Amino acid sequence: MSETTLGLTTGAVARHLGVSPTTLRSWDQRYGIGPAAREDGRHRRWTPGDIAMLEEMCRLTASGVPPAEAARAVGAARGGRSGGVADRRPGARPVSRPEPPRRGPADGLVPSGAVPDGPAERDAVRESRGLARAAVRLDGPALDSLLGGLMADHGLVTVWEEVMVPTLHAVGRKWQSSGDRYIEVEHLLSWHVSTALRRVAPAPVRRTEAPPVLLACVPADQHTLPLEALAAGLGERGLPARMFGAAVPAEALDAAVRRTGPAAVVLWSQARSTADHALARHVAASAFGVKGARTHPVMLLAGPGWAGRAPGPGMLRPGGLREALDHVSRLYDAF
Repeated sequence: MSETTLGLTTGAVARHLGVSPTTLRSWDQRYGIGPAAREDGRHRRWTPGDIAMLEEMCRLTASGVPPAEAARAVGAARGGRSGGVADRRPGARPVSRPEPPRRGPADGLVPSGAVPDGPAERDAVRESRGLARAAVRLDGPALDSLLGGLMADHGLVTVWEEVMVPTLHAVGRKWQSSGDRYIEVEHLLSWHVSTALRRVAPAPVRRTEAPPVLLACVPADQHTLPLEALAAGLGERGLPARMFGAAVPAEALDAAVRRTGPAAVVLWSQARSTADHALARHVAASAFGVKGARTHPVMLLAGPGWAGRAPGPGMLRPGGLREALDHVSRLYDAF
């Protein structure tokens, strides 16, 4: 008999779902989410119905539902075969059927670092966990779906500050603490976050004659995602921007400033070791325009690398995406 007739092995199902065989065995042992029958009473063989159950389990956990609650919901949906499933770990509490992940208003997600205390705060934590689980499974379609839904329901700034950044930080910490494992997870998550940011629809430019904002990383920095978020936010507000990306050489930035005469320059530095204060002072002192009416760009020092030193004349240090957008918006209000 073929493998299709007998059912798929755990390894084949794991490859199909993009999860590890250990995860499937854990779900079976802890929650009873296992195959309806076993070959010779021992070996797991997964039927199409079993696989559909696992696909739903993956969908729920990718949405941020804890595995125990997801198992309860999956069991109930199958007509009670696992409807009485409880977490089988010693001392575990009984679980109830989860509510679907809620999509509240844009202000329903709380600032990162806040203690989960109410329904809105739990939504933020749940969404972050869902993204992280999808990234660990290397599930690109799930990442696209989750990020697209979040952006549509909550808006760019809230999703960036309360879901994207905490998830990126959590995955980064996992990589750093695991001996260079999970690099592929961080890269995949970053790519899909970048894709979601680029899909933000820009508004018509408010003042076509107004000078742009220049966005660049300092010469030794490769972290472009925060600038991509800022570029998307400026586009939403109809403000002109020019994105130069990672590790922009000092001479190239100087040339761009002199050629465009920007209203502001945003320099990103992720670490103090990359913060180039001399470059920031040089750009802030740049002058352009006709004689007698020369102007200077406002310098925004963005990122944690600039911390620990007060900004110089003509410089601002925004505390986050929302604050940076507000600073730039006020500049254009004056035109």
